[in-house]
Amino acid sequence: MARHAGYSVQQVRNLERDGVLPPATRSPAGYRIYDAAHLRSALAYRALADGAGPAEARRIMHAAHAQPGSDLLALLDAAHARLDRERRALKLAEEAAAAISGEPMDDVRPSDAMSISELAAALGVRPSTLRHWDAEGLVVPRRASPRGPRRYFPDDVRDARIVHQLRMAGYRVAPLQALLPELRRTHRWDGDEVTTTLADRNASINARSRALLDGAAALSTLIPPTGAVPREAADGSQA
Repeated sequence: MARHAGYSVQQVRNLERDGVLPPATRSPAGYRIYDAAHLRSALAYRALADGAGPAEARRIMHAAHAQPGSDLLALLDAAHARLDRERRALKLAEEAAAAISGEPMDDVRPSDAMSISELAAALGVRPSTLRHWDAEGLVVPRRASPRGPRRYFPDDVRDARIVHQLRMAGYRVAPLQALLPELRRTHRWDGDEVTTTLADRNASINARSRALLDGAAALSTLIPPTGAVPREAADGSQA
């Protein structure tokens, strides 16, 4: 079982203990006996863990073994929906990076400055998010004094917009901390590093989506069929 599933012997025992595998039968001597359903369960879990993470994969497998039906399908739908949201956010980030790269920000006038509440409202985030970005050095606004109110000039607004979109696309704080100073020095938002990072994110989403597809295919062999879809439900016509 371990050889076919690609796990160690102890991992197979752990998967059974955690409910990822159905309980194994025992031989008269007490040895575990696994069958094809156990192997398919292990392979399904491996793919689902790659696609949705180990914790969510365990919940899906528990639903598959306990009571296949609406709960299982709802969990799978939710996993795909999360990837769809990531994909939509990534698309927005790509569009934002392309659009913001051409914005002229050389002529900065004091009258163009925004308060933290004004910028938060424009971005659709909380002021606390902008304060966090300030503390992390991502978007650092001007202040007349150390305790004075934050004022965001057009170049700060540009930084905040691109940080917001990249964060939505899954760009972590640490890489942004390394990337933003270089982008500011070159006065460019269309650098190869941004393009490469967004492409890597897209590849990750595609890989996880494929893993979910493979996991669902393996699960389909473990659960009983629900019956044919009525023609009326499928194409709107009467059977």
